[in-house]
Parts: sequence; C-alpha cells; structure tokens
Amino acid sequence: MNLKRLSAHLGLSMTTVSRALNGYPEVSERTRSKVIAAADKFGYRPDPVARRLASGKAEAVGVVMPLPAGQFADPFFVELLAGIGERLHRVEIDLMVSAAPAGPEEMRAYRRLVEGRRVDGLLVARTRRHDERIEYLLDRGIPFVTHGQTESDRPYSWFDMDNEQGFVVATERLMGFGHRRIALVNAPIEMNFAYLRWRGYERALSAFGLDGAPELVVEGEATEAGGWRLANRLLDLEDPPTAILCANVLSAIGVLKAIRERSLLPGKDISVIAYDDLSQGRFTDPPLTTVNHPTRAAGTRLAEMLLKRMAGTPARDLQELWQPRLTVRKSDGPCPRPNTKQQNVNHVTSMSNRGRLK
Repeated sequence: MNLKRLSAHLGLSMTTVSRALNGYPEVSERTRSKVIAAADKFGYRPDPVARRLASGKAEAVGVVMPLPAGQFADPFFVELLAGIGERLHRVEIDLMVSAAPAGPEEMRAYRRLVEGRRVDGLLVARTRRHDERIEYLLDRGIPFVTHGQTESDRPYSWFDMDNEQGFVVATERLMGFGHRRIALVNAPIEMNFAYLRWRGYERALSAFGLDGAPELVVEGEATEAGGWRLANRLLDLEDPPTAILCANVLSAIGVLKAIRERSLLPGKDISVIAYDDLSQGRFTDPPLTTVNHPTRAAGTRLAEMLLKRMAGTPARDLQELWQPRLTVRKSDGPCPRPNTKQQNVNHVTSMSNRGRLK
C-alpha cells in the first residue's frame, strides 16, 4: 500500500492524507482518525525520506560526545543517552551521536551537523564555563538545550542540577562527623560542574571558619585511573586527608582502590563521598554515599525541553535547576583521629541537618 492507493481507497486527496498522517492542525480530528485507522489496517507507513524532503526536517537530534578519557564507557553518559533516546523514540525522532576531541575537532563536528542540516536540534553535554559551542549555536539560530550552565550572558535553554549546593551538603556532612582535613578530587575546573562543586566545597568550609588547604584540592580526568592517581597524591601528604569528596562515581572507584592498597578501610580510616548515584557506586566495597543526580530522568527532561524548543518555546522559558539529594550508604563516617583544630562538632551537625537535601 502506497500513499496514492491509500488516498484512492479513502476518497481523499494525497495532500489531505499526508497532512493527516503528519499531524497538521488544519485537518479535522474525524478525518485524521479515519486516515490513521485505514493506514493501520493496510500497514501503510509514510516514506521517511519523502517526509523529510517535504518537511525540510531531518527528524533527528544530535549529541556530540567529548573525547578522549573514555567517555563512551562512562556510565553517566550511558544513562543520560538512554533517557534522551527513550523520550525521542516516542515521537519517532532519531538520536544521532557523534564524537570528537575538545577544541577545533569538536567545533568541526558541530558545524557538520548544523550546516549540513543533519539534525533539527542539539543537546550539549558537559558545559564549560566559557563555552564556544554555545556561542556558535546561538549565532546559527538552531534549537539546543545544554546539560549544565555556562557564564554566557546571552539567553539559552539549559537543564542543570544544583552542583554547588550538592557539595555544600556533602562537605557539611563530613564536618558533622568531625572531619577537618577534607580533600576534593575534582574534574578540570574549566568544566562548569567542577567549578560549581569546588565552590560548594569552599563555601561549606568557609561557613565553618575553615580555610581550604590548597594541597587538598586536586583535579584531573574524572575516571577510575584519574581518581586512583589523585588519591595517591593526597595519601602521600605528610598530613593526609581523613575524608575525600569525588567529582563522580568513576573517580571514587579509583579513590577506594588507592585507599585499600594502603591497607586502609574506606568508610572507617578515610571517608569517601561521590557525586552521581550510578549503579556502579552501589556495589563498591563499601557502597558509596553519594550526591544523587537522577541521570536517566535528566536525559528524559533534556529531550522534552529540546522538543519544546524545536516547537518554538522561547529559550528563556526553558531553564531548569533541579536539587540533588544525599544517598547515605557505608563509605563515610566519623573522623578516625583527633583534629588539629578543635571546633564545636555539634554546631556543624546542626548546620548539616538544617541544610541536608531531602
């Protein structure tokens, strides 16, 4: 069954049948229902190539994944893409995933997608504080939504978790346990999420009257190998930390490995809290306490926001900040040794309870 035969069977023009199948508002609901029922009965499906040519739409959304650092193996991106893909599948829009190293190659990938009209919109992952991708997409006028914010003063659509408040709460929890030598294993600070998590860590320390020790803040690849290397640097200090905050679950797995290699017990000798609550963190030894980022739900929401942006919703109306929550497991606990500075732990515990995420 083709469009011509279906139209003849219904006694309608090919234009009317095509518009009914593609959801044009000028077609009545009665006619649309009649056309859809006949199409289902005879197994007719519009030719996707012809439909794209007629509409001028690619019927696809693009994502450019960052390389290197094994991002395709990062469970965060697997979960995020799953949420995006599931939502787009419901409206028969394809998800086109490309990959490129940051810098000129990455920008070339964006230009291929945009200027080649291969996609109708884009989702931008892992935003940077100063992000040339955002400026390029704004200049081109193509619909897009970012996962994360930037320091651009131009309006654009974004979805983000409150990274800063997440690490305020995590740091306050550790101080409530009596920890004062709290380290931060972070991703590169040029990444906006890493900058905000560092700011939350510093804010919590400052609120308690502590100055952050520069040697306790380290940054590098947010991978298992990166976490292992950075943890060893911290553990080699003359006065090593009693607690470590990690930028993500992968780096925390590396941190746990480094701690155990020194015959220390994570959660007893050294407390560990990670950002993201992916399944890998639930099955570590011990299971990780995490600042929970609902990654698949975030992917679903990103796709929904992009569909709205593609339908004409103004960028200013599509900006959302979600609050993460703390998921407590077994990787953190009371400080195992006296602090060089004696402060009122009860005050910190009270402060932590007041600010704890629900």
